[in-house]
Amino acid sequence: MSIKQKSIVCKLYWDNGGIFRMFDREIYGELLRRVEREETVALVTVIETSGSAPGKAGFKMLVDASGTALGTVGGGLVEATVIRDAQEAIRERKSLIRSYKLDQDAAGGLGMLCGGAASVFIDVIGAPETLLIVGAGHVAQPLAAMANTLGFKVEVMDDREDFCNKERFPGANRCLVGDIGKLLEAATITRNTYIVIITRGHAYDQVALEQTINSNAAYVGMIGSRKKVQTIFNNLREQGIEDGKIERVYAPIGLDIGAKTVEEIGISILAEIIAHKYGKSRKQRGSKTT
Repeated sequence: MSIKQKSIVCKLYWDNGGIFRMFDREIYGELLRRVEREETVALVTVIETSGSAPGKAGFKMLVDASGTALGTVGGGLVEATVIRDAQEAIRERKSLIRSYKLDQDAAGGLGMLCGGAASVFIDVIGAPETLLIVGAGHVAQPLAAMANTLGFKVEVMDDREDFCNKERFPGANRCLVGDIGKLLEAATITRNTYIVIITRGHAYDQVALEQTINSNAAYVGMIGSRKKVQTIFNNLREQGIEDGKIERVYAPIGLDIGAKTVEEIGISILAEIIAHKYGKSRKQRGSKTT
């Protein structure tokens, strides 16, 4: 395509803003559906343009974590760059404003021939992150309290009503009492769910892991000695669970900070969750446990 042809394409994008605005209703409808499914997405809105930018203020685009987009902010290289930035914002769960130079000769420019500049607001929208604590023992109490302070929606489940209640967990959004396997089978687990398995026994831990290992949870961690963890992993392999799924489980749970008290153990678990969330954890997991 010649320079003249590319300039004409840029002008067509600019002059036909009404065509792209027809996506708005579809975008907001899809945004509502994603929020109802507790997915995190980014709503990108062009807030300012100058020169021959391939878009106008008000153009919108919905982007999910995989980079799938609905709508447009102008197309071409600038849109591809915005999608990558939106994906990064989703991973960081942080809304931001980004500006782009569309001149191939400008420092930091995108190498486009349209010229001009554009600024977008990348608004990250999603349900609150949920910490699902399976087991309402002594470690669960400080863990739930600290997670609440960090902004997590906290849910606690156990088969013992005298342990799992609002008196012991005043900051929890829900305290669920019943058979652990059945509770987890009925639970809503999304990519915003972080699961901590800290029940009172080996058998309960295995049941909890069996019910969650195939989920799309953001994080799954299980307490226990290395020997106990390896035993449970071997049992899961005998059931046909593939190594790839076992390897995503953090067990023994928590960063090694020398924790001794239940409060310190809670801190080590939350530290590991935060590290995982931001891609900083280098702890070996799953089948690599020895």
